[in-house]
Amino acid sequence: MESLAGYVYKAASEGRVPTLAALLLHQEPETQYLLGYVTHLSGQKSTPLIIAARNGHDKVVRLLLDHYRVDTEQTGTVRFDGYVIDGATALWCAAGAGHFEVVRLLVSHRANVNHTTITNSTPLRAACFDGRLDIVRYLVEHAADISITNKYNNTCLMIAAYKGHTDVVKFLLEQGANANAKAHCGATALHFAAEAGHLDIVKELVRCQAAMVMNGHGMTPLKVAAESCKADVVELLLQHEDCDNGSQVEALELLGASFANDRENYDIQKTYHYLHLAMTARYRDPANVIVKKNLLPIEAYGGRRECRTLGDLEAIHADRDALHMEGLMIRERILGSDNIDVAHPIIYRGAVYADNMEFEQCIKLWLHALHLRQRGNRNTHKDLLRFAQVFSQMVHLKERVTAYSVEQVLSCSVLEIKRSMTRVETATESELQQARENYEANVFTFLYLTCISTKTTCSDEERASINKHIYDLIQLDPRSREGSSLLHLAISSNTPVDDFHTNDVCSFPNAQVTKLLLDCGSPVNAIDNEGNTPLHVIVQYNRPISDFLTLHAIIISLVEAGAHTDMTNKQKKT
Repeated sequence: MESLAGYVYKAASEGRVPTLAALLLHQEPETQYLLGYVTHLSGQKSTPLIIAARNGHDKVVRLLLDHYRVDTEQTGTVRFDGYVIDGATALWCAAGAGHFEVVRLLVSHRANVNHTTITNSTPLRAACFDGRLDIVRYLVEHAADISITNKYNNTCLMIAAYKGHTDVVKFLLEQGANANAKAHCGATALHFAAEAGHLDIVKELVRCQAAMVMNGHGMTPLKVAAESCKADVVELLLQHEDCDNGSQVEALELLGASFANDRENYDIQKTYHYLHLAMTARYRDPANVIVKKNLLPIEAYGGRRECRTLGDLEAIHADRDALHMEGLMIRERILGSDNIDVAHPIIYRGAVYADNMEFEQCIKLWLHALHLRQRGNRNTHKDLLRFAQVFSQMVHLKERVTAYSVEQVLSCSVLEIKRSMTRVETATESELQQARENYEANVFTFLYLTCISTKTTCSDEERASINKHIYDLIQLDPRSREGSSLLHLAISSNTPVDDFHTNDVCSFPNAQVTKLLLDCGSPVNAIDNEGNTPLHVIVQYNRPISDFLTLHAIIISLVEAGAHTDMTNKQKKT
């Protein structure tokens, strides 16, 4: 019957009505089994009705509903625009895929228009995402509830606003949708439209009294638009009744600052234009000058202070680098150093410096961004790998890597591994795989940084600081999924090496890293999940002739450190 169910599913999926009817002929009492059978294919789990609705085969749907009375509330798992939707009904699929005739058929057969998926998404929300006004209108006319929110408390109005479906937004507002409803993150439909730069929708929401409120990150729709370089939206929202003079100045500054350090929207002329408008606005009323906060200079930004007058700003008009730093300072002041988006432009500007072989400026900016992100308890495994890559590039090009830089990144690496160990311990089932992958990636990056430290010129004091961080991590005893310790990984040819610059400098087995780990207290007789010690691992190295010196040096280091040659693994092998 499972084989027959597969043929039934395929016929429904491809819209072949005669074939489907022939397959089901004389199959009583197994017909309901065949039509309720859930097929697992390409990451989807669906019944014949669900896949027929998903693919828009209205004639198949009609046959299944009229002749076989298939339950319209069957649920499955489907893929839409890269998203996996669990608990989707045939109606949800038809609405999301824009198949109006299938929607009409299902509703006429009493399909529940408000049936929600696992994430609490309704067929109406699916149609709003796709921008199908005809389906949206039809569902609302047949009792679809426009106020049902998904698990993030996002409304249908919010998703239509974010996706830029102006006609759907207008219709929902006409039907009484709440323009000021808040998602769990504190954002309203106006935030979503402003961030995406949908000017017509912003106008429509403002016309319907959408308020200028802050989201959970302290961002108003005006700030969101400015941070996203949506100049036309900013200029419109500057006229909003909730926008005071101080907010207007900050929005203009943030807009100009964002144009200075945005990969997609970089425009240094617009940077100066909007910073000039903002500075002019600060001094428009001599009796009520809007004075800037006087923040301490940050070394990563060249120790500069922000411009405080028009004269200061005009003095750097032709200095692109100064304008770039001005933009980064303004963003950090306005958004706050704990804002999740502050670090991205800092990293981008550092990458531009690296591309121009100005590594010192790059590392200063990246260290600042790394410290900001760690202060906010963000996941920083990509940031740490980025350092390993640029340090490797510098070593390969014979550029000087300072011991201070390596020591700072190693320190942050230890903290990140400690945090990622906690994330693995506290992760939910759905989070666990990603948490483990990040944790393991951090351990590999630490080894790359340790390898780079062996190629860095250090004073005795600097070497002691570096070794202290290595010692601290050894005490945490991080392990790979196979139970490999740092020492196992340092001498294993299976330890992966990132291929963007890093593999020009780092390779494993590595005699210098092995010696350094042992010097810093790495347990020489640690065992992995198979009972192998580091000595077990290295004697199985399959290139002993070509890498004889490495092999010899590692074995000597292990034996001198007290490796037991008579220890047996789980296969009882020494």
